[in-house]
Amino acid sequence: MKDIHEVLRRKQAKYAQLSKQIEALQQAAEKLREVAPLLAESDEEETTVLAEVEDQGNSMAAQAGSAPSGSAPKPAARAPRWP
Repeated sequence: MKDIHEVLRRKQAKYAQLSKQIEALQQAAEKLREVAPLLAESDEEETTVLAEVEDQGNSMAAQAGSAPSGSAPKPAARAPRWP
């Protein structure tokens, strides 16, 4: 038969561990709420930059199409890759 005090001690330890995990998750959620608008703004800026790079690439391709056949075409600009 199990000792009631041992069972109670284990349950309390598990409860304390779960409480710490819940608190950590709540803190992480608060930080994510603070950072999410910044990430959204960053995504909008990246989209704008990528559109500008594509426009430059299209204009470079048009220039390369009108260039004399003896010259080598310039490589198109590439957008930076973010991890």
